Amino acid sequence: MHLVTFARDGEPRLGALEGGTVLDLNALDGSLPADMLGLIRAGTAGLASARAAVASGRRRLGAGEERALAAAGQGFPVAAVRLLAPIPRPAKNIVCLGRNYVAHARERGAEPPGHPVFFTKPPTAVIGPEAEILADSLTQQLDFEAELAVVIGAEGKNIGPEDAFNHIFGYTILNDVTARDLQKTHQQWFKGKSLDTFCPLGPAIVTAEAFPDPHAVDIRMRVNGEVRQASNTRKMIFDIPTLVSVLSRGMTLWPGDIIATGTPEGVGAADGRYLKPGDLLEAEVEGIGVLRNRVARV
Repeated sequence: MHLVTFARDGEPRLGALEGGTVLDLNALDGSLPADMLGLIRAGTAGLASARAAVASGRRRLGAGEERALAAAGQGFPVAAVRLLAPIPRPAKNIVCLGRNYVAHARERGAEPPGHPVFFTKPPTAVIGPEAEILADSLTQQLDFEAELAVVIGAEGKNIGPEDAFNHIFGYTILNDVTARDLQKTHQQWFKGKSLDTFCPLGPAIVTAEAFPDPHAVDIRMRVNGEVRQASNTRKMIFDIPTLVSVLSRGMTLWPGDIIATGTPEGVGAADGRYLKPGDLLEAEVEGIGVLRNRVARV
């Protein structure tokens, strides 16, 4: 399933993408949780109910009942709604990985790390598809980082690598927007990566069973149509079971926690081609979709 959070008439709703249609899961099944975090916390029972609702909507779409779905408030063309971040306000900081691709580490003048390098971005940085990234006057070096992100589904602590996938709900795309000058000034990554709008997320969460091999998908970033990053997740230094296991040592992971797995080479800091107002960013991960955001002046 491609699960989304969308707004119609200003009200956030839980949905699923089926081709060019957004199914309103709450309208199809009134017993489902009202939001994505609630669905994730509902565990396997919640997922089963969501699958049944999607299957029902899919059958009706297959029967040509798009107008009937829309009239019943159960399904709408994507163009008729506004997609939000799948989890518009995460319960905790988003955990990110630094230098998890060899070529990116080296383009930033560093050797590949011997252990995962964790940092965080706050929930206040999260925006959804098509929302504007604000070019704050605090920075003159606004940069991008396309990343595959993991969404935790089951609470756990001291998770073994062999058990990590049992704790994963699904996967989405994250753009780790960064103010490189702030990152350098403060000598720690949190501030430079945490300004408002610096965490575009989406467009959907693809559930784990529909995304069988997260270590073999292409990842790209286009700026104004030009490919600036192009790699594959097989090139990650630390794989997803390792990241989940190491992060969970002595620390409880909650349903809905988000872990970004790092970015490949090609960022703006490598050649000094930083972002400017008006630039269109398209972060793409094979099997998930494209996360589009435009840079705007504050």
